[in-house]
Amino acid sequence: METSTLQVSAEVEALLQHECQTITKDQIHQPGPDFIDRCFLQSNRSPQVLRSLGQLYNTGRLAGTGYMSILPVDQGIEHTAGASFGPNPMYFDPENIIKLAIEGGCNAVATTFGTFGTVARKYAHKIPFLVKINHNELLTYPNKFDQIMFGSVEEAWNLGATAVGATIYFGSEESGRQIQEVAAAFERAHELGMATVLWCYARNNAFKTSEKDYHVSADLTGQANHLGVTIGADIIKQKLPENNGGFSTLKFGKTHKAMYDTLSSENPIDLARYQVANCYMGRIGLINSGGESKGATDRDEAIRTAIINKRAGGQGLISGRKAFQRPFEEGVDLLNAIQDVYLDERITLA
Repeated sequence: METSTLQVSAEVEALLQHECQTITKDQIHQPGPDFIDRCFLQSNRSPQVLRSLGQLYNTGRLAGTGYMSILPVDQGIEHTAGASFGPNPMYFDPENIIKLAIEGGCNAVATTFGTFGTVARKYAHKIPFLVKINHNELLTYPNKFDQIMFGSVEEAWNLGATAVGATIYFGSEESGRQIQEVAAAFERAHELGMATVLWCYARNNAFKTSEKDYHVSADLTGQANHLGVTIGADIIKQKLPENNGGFSTLKFGKTHKAMYDTLSSENPIDLARYQVANCYMGRIGLINSGGESKGATDRDEAIRTAIINKRAGGQGLISGRKAFQRPFEEGVDLLNAIQDVYLDERITLA
């Protein structure tokens, strides 16, 4: 990737030059072509799960690098279909979701039982399926925020899934039930030989104050990651951290001054590295979400997020709306731009 394609801003240049002095890179289990051998071979994952992980890590433009780019399209349920596909109605047709992931060089496509159910026989052998098994639906009035199961792990396996994905709203009133449901689902998925991906989202109205939104604080999201790897996630999906001090400001949980003084800083890369550290120091891969589409700035924002994730020790991005809420070829270009960050050997761990 040529530097000129980045349209390097002062902030991006600073990110590219940053040296992490908090949790140093030698403490991290770094991504790489041998990541599965180094970090999963000694684990309790079965040969069938290792094969599924191999499919995820060895598909698309990032195959064999230890990094991944995933296209997620579950917003038709999570945000309503009209709001999600209104900017580009072609994606009301599920086949175009799969086509975008393939043409965009993705490692996998993450979407719903319904989408895969309509096209599974045509595409299950062409790109790994990551079936999202639970969702928050917004048709209930007034809206409630709770992830509920939309199908079984067995159904995902019958669709030819390489992996299953689920969300837990850590911090919500329903989180206890969600943890139990997802832990059981991930255990069953591993029994059937599938990999597991967990959307580790903080969710509680009290986490947002008039000054800051601590749903994206490094300490809260880091702890969510730590809970996620504990219940058997093979890959953690998390929002990029934007601040810190959620526990200390909201005055709950257990904290130590090192969490803020020595294990992190205000630098975005250091904040993300704290997330990686909570994924067993990178033994379980961290992928950050791409966030909402804002239009003209999407490409630059996606590249910035990829740089932060990669330099922190993360393993890639799972970016949807920035890609599918624009013309098809532009979506492919954006996905490729993200992947180019991980292919660029000049962009190293901080």
